[in-house]
Order: sequence, then structure tokens, then C-alpha cells
Amino acid sequence: QVQLVESGGGSVQAGGSLKLSCAVSGITFRSRYMGWFRQAPGKEREGVAVIGLGGGTYSADSVKGRFTVSQDNSKNTLYLQMNTLKPEDTAVYYCAATITQIGNIKTPLSASEYNYWGQGTQVTVSS
Repeated sequence: QVQLVESGGGSVQAGGSLKLSCAVSGITFRSRYMGWFRQAPGKEREGVAVIGLGGGTYSADSVKGRFTVSQDNSKNTLYLQMNTLKPEDTAVYYCAATITQIGNIKTPLSASEYNYWGQGTQVTVSS
């Protein structure tokens, strides 16, 4: 039914760029928050960048100015453009979606708000 499939991860040197994609099926983007989270070994899953109702975006301070989240509604695909990558960006990156929402949520970068998850794609940044 609901499926989120990430792609585009890989290894890159510090300062380089990667673009992640998330193909979504079984649901539309309508009335949902959609976004990206990441988890490094031994660390909690953290929000990276999400798109809220109406298309507004929320980004973690650590990636602001470097990462850009976007979506193609016609293709039901979510993207994360990552520029000026740093070694601390190394993690498994997950695509996620909430259930349908009536209004805004208070913590759009909190993983606990999200119900549907992809399997993740590894991003490794070397110095």
C-alpha cells in the first residue's frame, strides 16, 4: 500500500554535493508533512528538512543554507539537495510522511510525528 523508497545516497568528499530522491506510492502529498530525517550510529534520529502544509519548509540549523528540500507533486517524489557536505552529515537518510493533518503540527522536525518511513539510504562524507 504505502511505500517510500529513497535513492541517491553514496560516498562523497567534504564540500561535495548529493541529491536524494524519495519515490512515494500509496498516498499523495495532500495534507501531509513530508521530509527527511537522518540517523548516525549510536545517535537518535533527527529531522533534517521537511515540507509542511502549504509548501512551507523547516530545516535543522545544522543544514540550513546547505540543504534544500523540494517536492514534485505530479511525480509524488520528494527531493533533498545537499550541498557543501560535511563529515558530520554522514548518516542513513530516511524519507518520511505524516498521516493526513487538519492543521499545522508543533514539531515538524520531530521523528515521532511521522508515520510512514522509507528504508533509508546511506550518505557518507569523507574529509
